[in-house]
Amino acid sequence: MPLPQEFHDLAERVNNWGRWGPDDEIGTLNLITDEVVRTAARCVRRGLRIPLALPLRQDGVQTGAIPGRINPLHTMTAINQQLFGPGTVATSDDAVTMSLQAATHWDGLAHVSHSGRLYNNRPTDTVTAHGGATRLGIEKATPLTSRGVLLDVARAHGTDQLPGGYAVTPEDLDMAEELAGATVGPGDIVLIRTGQLRHYLAGDRQAYAFPSPGLSVRTPQWFHTRDVAAVANDTLTFEIFPPEIEGLWMPVHALHLVEMGMLQGQNWNLEDLSTACAELGRATFFLSAVAEPFTGGTGAPVAPVAVL
Repeated sequence: MPLPQEFHDLAERVNNWGRWGPDDEIGTLNLITDEVVRTAARCVRRGLRIPLALPLRQDGVQTGAIPGRINPLHTMTAINQQLFGPGTVATSDDAVTMSLQAATHWDGLAHVSHSGRLYNNRPTDTVTAHGGATRLGIEKATPLTSRGVLLDVARAHGTDQLPGGYAVTPEDLDMAEELAGATVGPGDIVLIRTGQLRHYLAGDRQAYAFPSPGLSVRTPQWFHTRDVAAVANDTLTFEIFPPEIEGLWMPVHALHLVEMGMLQGQNWNLEDLSTACAELGRATFFLSAVAEPFTGGTGAPVAPVAVL
């Protein structure tokens, strides 16, 4: 089924192709300037560090619904092995097999395509079986530190958790921004809390996966207008699932990654951050969220930390 005209109209409004030159491979991360990082550092007042990553574990968030996206399989390759003879120092070693997007992660710019193109008008054949993403690989993402802004949409609605299938709209983001008492601006990394992860934390992977609240197809323009550098949330699918427009699957992925060149993150644990921000009466912080630099990766695990 071809993409509807409504999608193409939205794509035209948020398109960043050529904005940072024809060879650009990092998109909106260009907006994280030295000055943006210096400003972000001033958000550190207490030194309170809040981890936002889920543990990498075999019974993680993946249910098998997405082909090839497996939870980490952890194997010991050596256990207290005395490599240099009896009585010498012993070592243990291990290995892991996993999807790069198994748990808390960034989607890279080569993760999604539409109409035969990737971000900045790259052809889809730049993603190959042996080389992975030969252009736009996740390793190109610059050291990702900036000001983080929590938009706690669930709390703005007076609830712990939005209902499954709820579409987070620009109006919701405005409401959460007002609650945050901070204006989202150029170079910010926006974290959107729906409360959906509470299902997973309670042990229900299926309820976490489906149905899920998530971003409406109308929200990319909100981020584009504010020159946001990256967006992450606490759901498996990032955008509303099932989709709000029948038959239009993953339009927000396509608008963010292909048209805007903006990284998006999924499966971020924002529960402790939500509590801390509410207690401290603030929603801005220094955020370190550096993607593991897998060469040719279309995404990567990340262990983000918010520092307040």
